[in-house]
Formats: sequence, structure tokens, C-alpha cells
Amino acid sequence: MEQLTDAAAEVFAEAGYARATTNAIAARAGVSPGTLYQFFKNKEALAEALATRYREQLRAAHEKAFDVGYAQLPLPELIDRMAAPMIQVNLDNPGFKALFADAGMPERLAAPTRALHQAVVGKIEEVLAARAPSLPAVERRTTAVVATQIFGALLGTVVSAAEEEREVWIRELKRALQRYLEPVIA
Repeated sequence: MEQLTDAAAEVFAEAGYARATTNAIAARAGVSPGTLYQFFKNKEALAEALATRYREQLRAAHEKAFDVGYAQLPLPELIDRMAAPMIQVNLDNPGFKALFADAGMPERLAAPTRALHQAVVGKIEEVLAARAPSLPAVERRTTAVVATQIFGALLGTVVSAAEEEREVWIRELKRALQRYLEPVIA
């Protein structure tokens, strides 16, 4: 089943949900379509298994990244602790973010994953509130949104970078976040 869901993740990421076929997924997994159907009723069942796996990994990354106890760490360390799990979950699941934003993905599967992605702003707000309690709520929300957008804008570059170049881009992502956040919360 793991081999089939891994193959489905690759095919969905490459072709998109709507164009992906169970035959292509079976071929990628190196099994017959009949074998695929022994474990999964259809491609929606495969997408559901992927959605469940991704949500579990994303929740675990959120728990590691957005611990309010990190709020008083030096800013570079705070950024490291928050960014590292979120980068890793995206490296471990290339293409999943795009897949679950795909218009062809059934809404009942995409909505819970989108909700987790949207929850990031709220999690960052909680950490900012603990670090800078006098920061007005509107400014805290704005800062969380902008920090999330900076992270998201550079994340694609990090994930798509060759492994030998990835650390350069991770360092730049963290530097951009630090330079943005420092005047607001340091």
C-alpha cells in the first residue's frame, strides 16, 4: 500500500489529480492495475490515503514548529525551530501542497488540508503574542501573514533546489524572515 501511495503522490504531482490515472499509478508502482484495485477502490481512495498521510505529517510538523515555549529564544534560533519542521515536511512530501490546491482534487479531500495550511498564520500569531505581548493584534496578524508569505514564496525554491544547493536557499529563507521580523518583535 505504501508503494502504491508513493507512486500516486508522484503521478498526482506530475500530472495533476484530474489527469492522473490508476493505470499510470500502477505502472509507476511496478504492479498491475488489478493489484492496485485490491487495495484501493479508485484514484479518489488513493488521494484520500495521501491526504490522510499528509495531514498527519503536517500536524506533527505544526506541533514541532509552533511551540509557544520557543517564543523567548533568540530570534535566529526561534526562526530555526519554526522553519525546520515546516521545510522538512515539504521536502518529505514534494508536490503535496500543489496537489491539494489542484482544482481537480475532490473538495472533501482538499478542504481539511487547506485548513491546516491556513492555520499556520494563527499558530505564528500565538508565538508572536507570547514573544511580543504589547504588539497590537492587527499588527501581530499582519506580521504573521507576511512572514507566512515570505516562507511560502521561498519554500518552492528550497524544495526544488538540488540537494547540494538547498542549504543556501534555506539560509536565505531564514535570513529574509529574520530581517523582516527583527524590527517588529526583537
